[in-house]
Amino acid sequence: MKKSILFLGCLALTWASCHSPEERAAMKASADSVKLGLTAPAPVAEDSAVTDSTTKMAEPKTDAPVVVAVATPEPAVKAVATAATAELPGEALLKKSDCLACHNIKTKIVGPAYVNVAAKYTAADIDHLADKIIAGGGGVWGEVPMSPHPTLSKSDAKEMVKYILSLKK
Repeated sequence: MKKSILFLGCLALTWASCHSPEERAAMKASADSVKLGLTAPAPVAEDSAVTDSTTKMAEPKTDAPVVVAVATPEPAVKAVATAATAELPGEALLKKSDCLACHNIKTKIVGPAYVNVAAKYTAADIDHLADKIIAGGGGVWGEVPMSPHPTLSKSDAKEMVKYILSLKK
């Protein structure tokens, strides 16, 4: 009888201390936000705390439930984080294409480095360069011709050129 009561008591404590996956995720998100300095820790409510007069810190009552507030970053913080990791449409298109086999941002491989292309051309050349990407070409940067990309749309080629020109020093 004592063993079954002990077992039931342990089982009740386990159930009381377990959190659902959603509650655990919320607690982790809240702790991560506080660690990153995105939000301040949630204040302890006056009615659920006992104030220690020597340290003026609120200590939670042992019988009060623990409430975890889920903190979300401020919109400005989200915008800064998004801007730091966002890539231009042209950059994404270049990464998916075969262009990086012959070109690099800063170093000449087979074709010129993108920064060199950006230094030579302006926004007025976007249509011309987009056509050159689609049709292929040669003679401007050396003997090796650039292979054509006939399946590439004109709008995608323009986005690629805009990205390349954005690398201008």
